[in-house]
Amino acid sequence: MAARVLDGVAIGNQIREEVAPAVAAFTKKAGRPPGLGIVLVGDNPASEVYVRNKLKSAGDAGLFADLTRLPATASLADLLALVDRLNRSDRHDGILVQSPLPDAMGDDAERRVFDVVRADKDVDGFHPTNVGYLVQNRATLVACTPSGVIEILERSKIPIAGARAVVIGRSDIVGKPMALLLLHRHATVTIAHSKTADLPKLAAEADILVAAIGRPGFVTKPFVKPGATVIDVGINRLDTRAAVEKMFPGDAARLASFDKRGSMIVGDVHPNVAEVAGALTPVPGGVGPLTIALLLRNTLRAAEARSRT
Repeated sequence: MAARVLDGVAIGNQIREEVAPAVAAFTKKAGRPPGLGIVLVGDNPASEVYVRNKLKSAGDAGLFADLTRLPATASLADLLALVDRLNRSDRHDGILVQSPLPDAMGDDAERRVFDVVRADKDVDGFHPTNVGYLVQNRATLVACTPSGVIEILERSKIPIAGARAVVIGRSDIVGKPMALLLLHRHATVTIAHSKTADLPKLAAEADILVAAIGRPGFVTKPFVKPGATVIDVGINRLDTRAAVEKMFPGDAARLASFDKRGSMIVGDVHPNVAEVAGALTPVPGGVGPLTIALLLRNTLRAAEARSRT
């Protein structure tokens, strides 16, 4: 029996519908809409798409959102100065610096940016203060992608309390906050990663398996307990026909789509997992739409909190 598909688009739309009247109420009371400042450094094609979607979604929800661009040649000092300006802006309640940053900015550039964004405008939930609040289970601004996973699970009536959860991936952006959010909902949580011994065996013990390792098709059937819920956080681009043929052998429709577009977005979970999982998020159309919906909600929350100070 094929896995139940967990529809992130539908759940994301539910959250947007919930956010819209609250945005309207804030706008009426404050005399202005909640404001989101987005920063894009360089010309990464994927980042261009993500930023365009975020701007459109914010506008559709009634938020004010603007984009400030810096060239790929910009220095980290240039970026930090821009963030400081947004920190001091009364029009912007939230700040989002799109990742990844250019390599030339240095290995610790993203961390330094996270440190500089004001905690009360940190709609990504990456500032050390907000991470600390998350550890204590009292955060208001929480990383959007892990929050989106929780929304999918809860709104799909997937039991979390008492479940064995395995998170594959230990990043500050997804893996670690994901584990904390599951723990706060009374799951028994294990964080696994590329150096975990006998990873497939460990993963196959999970009732809820979250794949966030950044490797296309990495999670295959041996990783999955029959009937488990599998959440695919991966967003990977396949740029060769051979890679598509390897991941989707005999799938004429996917090959035709690749031939038309020249690339394909796939997750960390191999399509054969659908044969054993009980429920599964697709890529695209799974976690991605929730990430943007939660960004809108975080911006609203930041605006509401700032209006009370």
